[in-house]
Amino acid sequence: MNLTSTRSCLCRIRQLGIPWLLLAMPVAASTVRIYVTNHAGTTISVVDPATNKVVQEIKDIEVPEAVHFSPDGSRAYITQGAQNVLTVLDQKSGKEIKRVPISGHANDMAVTRDGKWILICIAETPGALDIIDATSLERVKSIPTRNRLHDVVVSQDDRYAVATSPRGQFATVFDLRSQEPAWEIQFDQDVLVPAIESGPDSSPRRLFIELSGLKGFAVIDFDKHKEVTRINFPEDKPSTVASGPPTHGIGIAPDGKTLWVVSRSYDCVFVYSLPELQLLGRADLPKITPPGHEPIGGSPNWVTFAPDGKKAYIANGADRSVSAVDVNTLKVVARIPTGEEPGRMGALQVR
Repeated sequence: MNLTSTRSCLCRIRQLGIPWLLLAMPVAASTVRIYVTNHAGTTISVVDPATNKVVQEIKDIEVPEAVHFSPDGSRAYITQGAQNVLTVLDQKSGKEIKRVPISGHANDMAVTRDGKWILICIAETPGALDIIDATSLERVKSIPTRNRLHDVVVSQDDRYAVATSPRGQFATVFDLRSQEPAWEIQFDQDVLVPAIESGPDSSPRRLFIELSGLKGFAVIDFDKHKEVTRINFPEDKPSTVASGPPTHGIGIAPDGKTLWVVSRSYDCVFVYSLPELQLLGRADLPKITPPGHEPIGGSPNWVTFAPDGKKAYIANGADRSVSAVDVNTLKVVARIPTGEEPGRMGALQVR
């Protein structure tokens, strides 16, 4: 192509509104993975959502509890039931960067969206929320609580964290600016997994919290600091006998339009519209059929989402699998074998 033809081509590209410099540059690839902690083992299964297959197994992680990532995806943070440490791994190489001492046995954790703080639920009496500085990888504070903590979630604006205490039957809201408790709400039964619904400005609007004896979830007005209603699952007979609490696992889809609530009693995940909280449908999850016995539930216990929001992933503890669910059709599109008793999961996207 001569110079005149080249200029003519570039002129035509500009007329079409195409940023011509981008045509000469390769599109940056994105790596997406779902990390699955296998609670009864020493491994973390890594799933590729493009194929819905396990593509990597991280070994020698004794009793992994929870896994999260730095915002740039370069680090993986892992809590372990057997050790009072936060394990920090280089995500690309899998090599250990550091083991950060924490104040007791860890359960769930969360990472603020700005990547500054790692928050860890301490599941030993009396309980605490440990705060780790992600830059120095040092514990900078332990905020004491009245009882041991179980699960934690951070608001979209990074202003608050909400942690739950099953034995204490309360949820505590922590102000992450002052690093102190802001308010607390007491319940009449064990308090399990929370989710935060955001308002238009990304500030918290409502909390959705699973309770140990409720086939459904509680709804809390964030500004009023009070429970406003409880949503019950449909009246049809549960399909299985729940192993443990009837619900365990709740999450809001990335687009903020649906709430997903995992049910062990019904062996499914229920999906509700937001903000209306109207039941949209459910996705049935795997059952187990022991020889000579009726089918039993696969003990689903956690939900997370692919970053693009197209698929939800539900861990089935007793079935040793993760179900991939199409969020539009609410159909299970894959059953992915994992390790022993898959539990909490984390979604990673690295560009």
